[in-house]
Amino acid sequence: MNKIYLFIILLLFLSCKKESIINLDTFKISNSNDREGEIIEIDTILINPFKSKSLSDFYNSRENQTAWQSEKNRKIILERIKNCESEGLNPSDYNISKLLELEKKFPELDESEQVNYDILLTYNLQKYLSHLRNGKLDPAKLYKNWDLNIKRIDTKAILEKALEKDSLASEIEKCQPKALTYQKLIKALSIINEYPEDKTDSVKVVDKINPYDKNPAIINVKKKLLYWKDLKSNDSITSKYDDETVEAVKRFQTRHGLIPDGIIGKTTVNALNFSKEDRKHQIIANLERWRWFTKPFDKNYILINIPNYSLNVVEDQNVVMSKRIVIGQIKRKTPVLTSVLQTVVFNPTWTVPPTILKEDIIPELIKDRNSLSKKSISIYDSKNNKVDPQKWNEKNPNGYRYVQDPGYYNSLGVVKINFPNHHSVYLHDTNHRNLFERHNRSLSSGCVRIQEPLELAEILLDNPKQFSREKMDSIVATKKTLFIGIKKRYAIYLWYWTAWSEDDELIFRTDIYNLDADLYHQLRN
Repeated sequence: MNKIYLFIILLLFLSCKKESIINLDTFKISNSNDREGEIIEIDTILINPFKSKSLSDFYNSRENQTAWQSEKNRKIILERIKNCESEGLNPSDYNISKLLELEKKFPELDESEQVNYDILLTYNLQKYLSHLRNGKLDPAKLYKNWDLNIKRIDTKAILEKALEKDSLASEIEKCQPKALTYQKLIKALSIINEYPEDKTDSVKVVDKINPYDKNPAIINVKKKLLYWKDLKSNDSITSKYDDETVEAVKRFQTRHGLIPDGIIGKTTVNALNFSKEDRKHQIIANLERWRWFTKPFDKNYILINIPNYSLNVVEDQNVVMSKRIVIGQIKRKTPVLTSVLQTVVFNPTWTVPPTILKEDIIPELIKDRNSLSKKSISIYDSKNNKVDPQKWNEKNPNGYRYVQDPGYYNSLGVVKINFPNHHSVYLHDTNHRNLFERHNRSLSSGCVRIQEPLELAEILLDNPKQFSREKMDSIVATKKTLFIGIKKRYAIYLWYWTAWSEDDELIFRTDIYNLDADLYHQLRN
C-alpha cells in the first residue's frame, strides 16, 4: 500500500511540474531498493579501453556492477552535461548526443547495451566533474611560467558519496568553483548570451576622434555603443561626436579599463571592434583559468590581477589596500603563481638577473666600459672581489656578478618583498616612479613594481612601534640593507584574468599577453 501511495504521489508531482526531472534533486527515494533497472555485472574488459584509472577504481569499489539504475540520477547527469555551456564547457566533450540517444531507448536496451550505457555515463560524468573543478586543460602543459599547484578532485569518492547519500545533484554542485570572480564570470556569460546577434560594422579611424569632431566613423561608433548598451538612445545617429556619445564612450572606456577621456584612439577602437563572439570566447577562456585557481583563499592575502595592473591586500575578506602596479612586458612576462610572503628588504641591492644581463648589460659594457658606474653597478668576480670594468673579460661575462648599490635610484627602489618561487620575481619599489601614471603598465622585466610600497610594507610588518612610516623612512635614510621577516601569514596570488561582471555590467581588460584567443581555441579543439 505504501509503495502504491508513493507511486501515485510521484505521478501527481510529475504531472504538476512542467520543469525537467532535474528539479527533483531534493526528492529522496524512501526505499533504496526501489530502482528502475536491474543491477548488472560488468566484465572489466569493457572498462579497460577507456584507459581511465578513476573509472576502473569506481567500478572496482562497486564489485564491477552497474551504478545508474535510477532514472532520476541518469536525468540529473544528462541535464547537467546538456546545460554545461552555461559554465563555459562544451557538451560535445562529454558525448552528450550518444548519451541522450541511449537514454531515449533505455527501456529497449538489452543487458549488454545497458552495461555500455552505464560505463559511458560514468566516464563522461567523471570527465565533466574533473573539467568543472580543475579545468579541461593543464596550465603546466600550456605555459612555462605558470606555477599553480592544482589539487585534482577524487571523482570516485564523489560518486560513491552521491550514490550512498542519494545526493547526486548536490555533490555535482559542490564541484563548481566557489570563488566570487568565478561566479561573476558565470554571470557575465549569462549576460552576453542575452545579447542579440552582433550585426555592427567595424570602426575604422585613421588617427583619433576628439569630442565634438565630425567624422563619418562616428556613425559606426554609435552603433557599437548602442549594441553594448553604453549609449541609451539612437535619436542622433549622425557623424557628429556629441555630448551624449562622449559620455557613452567614457562609460565604454571605464568598463574596458581604458582612460575615460572620451578620445577615440587606437585602444578604444580596438576594444570597440571586439564582436559578441570574441567577448563570449574571452569569458569562456577566463572561466577555464578560474577552474585552475581552485584552492580556497587564505585568511590574509595579496591578489594581483596582471592585466588589470592592480594589487589588492585582503584581510578577513575585506580589501584594506589597493595599489597600482607595473608588470612584465610581453617578452618578459610576469609569471602566474601562488606563494607566501616571506621578507621585507629595506635598501635592497640589485643583482642583475641572467636575461637582463644577456640582453642589456653585456651589450652596454662592450660598447662602454664605464656604462655600469653611471648606474652604481659594480662587478664582482667568483671570489667576491670588486673588478675594475677596464679589466672585465668580455669573453667570459657570466663569470661575474653585477650588483647595484642600495639607494633611492636603485632599480628596486628602497624596498622589496620576497616570496618563494621558481622565477626569481618579487614585489618592489622602482626608480621610475612616474610610470604608475601611464595606462599601459606592462613595462618591467617580470617582477611587480608597486606604487607607494612603504605603505604596503607597513601593513605587512604589522608592527606600528617598530615599523611606523617614520621609522621606515629613517631606515631608508641609512642606505643600509636590512632584512625583516614577515611574521603574519600573507599568501600571494599572482594571477591573470581579463573578464568578469559587476552589477550586471560586462567588464573587460586588454589581454596584454595575447592568451585568451589561443586558450579558447585549445578548449574547443
